[in-house]
Amino acid sequence: MALQDLCNFQDICLDDVTTESSSVPFKKTGCNYVRALPFRNSTSLFNFYVPVAEYLDESPIQFGQISTIQSSSALSFGDSFLPCLSLPISPPHASSQPVPLPFPLSHGTTTLAFMFQGGVLAAADTRSSCSGLVACPASQKILPIHSHLVGTTSGTSADCALWKRILSRELRLYQLRHGRRLSTSGAAKLLSHMLHPFKGTELCVAATLCGWDGGEVDGGRDDGGTKKRISPCGPSLFYVCSDGTRLQGTLFSVGSGSPYAYSILDQGVKWELTVDEATSIAREAVYRATRRDAYSGNHVDVYHVSSKGWTRRNREDLKEEYYREKERQERRMRQDVT
Repeated sequence: MALQDLCNFQDICLDDVTTESSSVPFKKTGCNYVRALPFRNSTSLFNFYVPVAEYLDESPIQFGQISTIQSSSALSFGDSFLPCLSLPISPPHASSQPVPLPFPLSHGTTTLAFMFQGGVLAAADTRSSCSGLVACPASQKILPIHSHLVGTTSGTSADCALWKRILSRELRLYQLRHGRRLSTSGAAKLLSHMLHPFKGTELCVAATLCGWDGGEVDGGRDDGGTKKRISPCGPSLFYVCSDGTRLQGTLFSVGSGSPYAYSILDQGVKWELTVDEATSIAREAVYRATRRDAYSGNHVDVYHVSSKGWTRRNREDLKEEYYREKERQERRMRQDVT
């Protein structure tokens, strides 16, 4: 009885649920309330009053929880209540109209990767943007997948992180079943097949898979009883998009700052580069892109994938590169004057 007094519950019969629902005393507060479904197999029933968030009534976006008719008539701040059987007990149908976004979500990034004699080098900025807002200045856009494979991501951050975890899981299961890693080409094909059913949706994923194939021991055995070795294949580079596109190449740059990065990569990338030279070119390309692209900036991450696995260079603030560029320009101006 104390619980009923505390929660303002009342015992009513099943016949009184629909006829006398409006006569149940109720103390008004600042929130809007609706009545939930009672238990039909009980002789003594409780009336539960479930609070509904105010933003469902006031926001122009209903998010599919309640219909427009309910939000305008039934769910008001007056004394009217919904009947017990009028609550929606099932989610909205799949055929309902998609909810428009309150404002356009403009976003951009700068990611790049290229092959050289030392392996594959990947670089990216760290700015995540949402319209005119810098959502995160230190995001991770190069995601390790396993010891010899990393992926640069461009698009929606949540989608990229989710599909990176899915791909990592599938590659780990393949390694456990077959005793060896799946090649970079196979990983790109697997990701492409998984993303293709989402073509035409709002899924936005553009990944560049940078890996090194070969150099590991296979789980099988030859006729002599010794373990077989896989012949080394070297570096591999694939581009996979959320519509199922899969491309193989030696140089890729993805994102809103990619046109500016290509201007540096096309004239500087060569097969004979050393690791230090390749790192310098990648940093320069990301820096030039951040100078021209408002949606790229803050820091630069550099990953190097070789036969020994991937290694990560310490994150560097791009404003330091800006100051170094200013010093070089001033030094050249002094030399021209003299």
